[in-house]
Amino acid sequence: MFWSRSAGGLTDSEWAVLEPLLLVSNNRCGRWRDHRQVINGVIHRLSTGVQWRELPDCFGPWKTVHKRHLLRSADGTWDMFLQHVQAAADAEGGLDWNINVDSTSVRAHQHAAGAPKNPPPASPGPSKGA
Repeated sequence: MFWSRSAGGLTDSEWAVLEPLLLVSNNRCGRWRDHRQVINGVIHRLSTGVQWRELPDCFGPWKTVHKRHLLRSADGTWDMFLQHVQAAADAEGGLDWNINVDSTSVRAHQHAAGAPKNPPPASPGPSKGA
């Protein structure tokens, strides 16, 4: 059973972009879990907020998915994926680089800045002998 796109998995065309960027097993250190399955597991976890231990079995062992996510975060693989996908989309004209930054500033009254809220001291009243 493979995860469907409706649940957020990678399409074949998306996978075709990412697959060449991944390491290939050298067959000396055992069999690797399918990269696509693990990446779909990471995507599922990040998009749903489910705990790692609650990942559906279709993504393989949750410990494998979690470990690969940590390793790829530490070595910059996710950043490299993002840069590659952005560059490909930009080359096709698929990105709009117009950015709007709002620099509005709002000033608050001095009392809104955490000034003490103690009432002023009572003023001395008129003297009784006057």
